[in-house]
Amino acid sequence: MTNTIKVSDVSVEKAIQKGLRQLGLPQDQVFVEIISEGKKGLFGFGQKNAEVELTPVATMVSEEVVEEVVEPVVETVEETTVETVETVEVPEEDFEDDDFEEEEGEADYEETVDQLEEAARVTKEYLEGIAKTYGAEATVTVEARRDRMTFVFDTDKQGLLIGKHGKILNALQVLAQVSVHRFIKGRISVQVDVGDYRARRSETLQQIAERTARKVLKTKQPVYLEPLPAYERKQIHAALSKNKRISTHSEGKEPHRYLVVEIAE
Repeated sequence: MTNTIKVSDVSVEKAIQKGLRQLGLPQDQVFVEIISEGKKGLFGFGQKNAEVELTPVATMVSEEVVEEVVEPVVETVEETTVETVETVEVPEEDFEDDDFEEEEGEADYEETVDQLEEAARVTKEYLEGIAKTYGAEATVTVEARRDRMTFVFDTDKQGLLIGKHGKILNALQVLAQVSVHRFIKGRISVQVDVGDYRARRSETLQQIAERTARKVLKTKQPVYLEPLPAYERKQIHAALSKNKRISTHSEGKEPHRYLVVEIAE
């Protein structure tokens, strides 16, 4: 059983820091879920503490997750005062299929081929090594292009590499991105998948977007989604951008950045 703890404090950030102290772990070794943003109140009246749940990555990885179905994103409809509002801005490397500019020329591209091959080989071996360490021995296939690199795990223990809410797979993708960018300095998208999980997850995110929009329109209250990777926030943002009655923006800092869906002004 995962060693998840629930912590509350006057703000999300303070609750996270309190939880990290209780676990004795740095933030990059813990997954955080925001349960409630809390309320500031007025002159101390009506104040409500923020609540978060913290789960050590190590205990999540050590469990074999049998159920691979993606659970719905946790939602809350509590309205909070937001000091800064930002439009969703996602690092282009996570989404865009931007090619290198044409004026770079074929010579520059030829110089990149060896780097692509080396990045693919080293990262493939790195990911296979991680999977073996966690008891989910796997073969990784690589599709490398000039602007995109995809690593796909083939394993009998898919659930173990996906993790709850896809968090283990997302962590593996971050590691793969870091590995690839040691060799490739230009813009390149890096994705890690297990079977067809990403396709199934994309369908789930579409359903979440539609359900959230209905809730916002019905309640007239903002909905806060749990922290999501940048590329998943962008998928929901894109799905809702066609609805002119709905607006979306991101709040918080990575890796705890989350999407807020509300009535458009």
